[in-house]
Amino acid sequence: MNPRLTLAAGIVGAVIVALDGTVLTVAQPALQRDLGASFAQVQWTSTGYLIAVASLLVFAGRLGDRYGHHRLFGIGMLGFGAASAGIALAPGVGWVIGLRVVQGVFGALLQPATLGMLRAAFPPDRLRKPIAVRTAAIGVAAAAGPVVGGALVAGPGWRAVFLLNVAPAVVFGVLALAVRRPPRTTCPARLDLPGAPLLAVTLACLVHALVALPGWGWTAGTAAVTGALFVRHERRATSPLLPPDVIGSTAVGSALGMLVAASAALSGALFVGTFLLQDTLGMDAFHSALVSLPLALLMVLAAATCAVLLHRAGARRTTMAAMALLAFGILALSTAGATAALCAGFALVGAGFGTVMVAATHVVVREAAVEAAGVAGGLQQTAMNVGPVLGVAAATALMGSGAGPELPLGVLAALALAGAALGRGLPGRHGATIDDHGQSRDRTRVPARR
Repeated sequence: MNPRLTLAAGIVGAVIVALDGTVLTVAQPALQRDLGASFAQVQWTSTGYLIAVASLLVFAGRLGDRYGHHRLFGIGMLGFGAASAGIALAPGVGWVIGLRVVQGVFGALLQPATLGMLRAAFPPDRLRKPIAVRTAAIGVAAAAGPVVGGALVAGPGWRAVFLLNVAPAVVFGVLALAVRRPPRTTCPARLDLPGAPLLAVTLACLVHALVALPGWGWTAGTAAVTGALFVRHERRATSPLLPPDVIGSTAVGSALGMLVAASAALSGALFVGTFLLQDTLGMDAFHSALVSLPLALLMVLAAATCAVLLHRAGARRTTMAAMALLAFGILALSTAGATAALCAGFALVGAGFGTVMVAATHVVVREAAVEAAGVAGGLQQTAMNVGPVLGVAAATALMGSGAGPELPLGVLAALALAGAALGRGLPGRHGATIDDHGQSRDRTRVPARR
């Protein structure tokens, strides 16, 4: 595949998903009024999508490994665009919820494929820059989403929000499907059909329980049971859904743990920060958005410069320093009162998170063999979906106990610092990792897997 076209397609796919989530948040109040929906129904427009996408990401990545990432990407883009157009024409909130679930299914197909295509199109030593550019584009989408969504809701209305991504989804979906599939030199791995539904049910029930919906108790119990069955099945399967060389890698496990911790800390801090700015400090929505704008700006800048840091300092030092920076930024928010101090805190949070996201994602994608790149991408996306749910759930529980913003922000900062310790398992400047006994293992002489 053409590397430049592959990078452009990966960026567009990631931006469409990121933009869709941010503009929906702005559009939900208008959607509720126009369709006469209850608050619970509006909540399900987000929760239904999240459960669908989180439960299918890993299996979708394995489908990409077997049938081609560009093919899964094309199907995902076309389906995502069609579901978006359907939501714009939906006559009632029930249709919106159902189509959001469909949108989540197709989103699960395209998200791992964006990373799988990059892994196939670029050699391992050239992955840093494409992943950094992709992450920076996601940061731009996150910053522009509320502004674009607000303008569309105030103008044409909330339905226009869902028409925003239809044209690029169709264009890049058709381009991806038009790519000729190269002949395979190895036999593709068999699909683990028993393991796929077990993992899907486990993740779906876990997300349902974390968002504290009614009936979360039985879904948490179901997640525990199906999770245990999944682990038992994977140990006995001849072709497991999660390849041993991926989940057995210390570097991949550490990187995924850091992504969960970083995204949980960020999302929880943003949730608490909204109440801090608007309720405690008395800012209106527009003023609070301006104060938090440095987070998106520094996230973009950090992502753009992370490739240089990875080359000079290695993934271990880069991620550990970035997680510490993220924790320090969250602590700064808990004690800040002046506008300048708040802006500085948000800037530190954005710089830390942007760096961790690029560096940890680079490790996950680089460490995986090309034939397992889809599964690695699915695991990365799963971490980035489960982490925010965990962070918001923890922040909600702490805020609901009557504590002020300082306590949940302090706990989230501690979570970020705990995540920094996972960086010991990442490669150093020359490819060395730290094993379970604290010994350094040099990986530079290991032949690249093909």
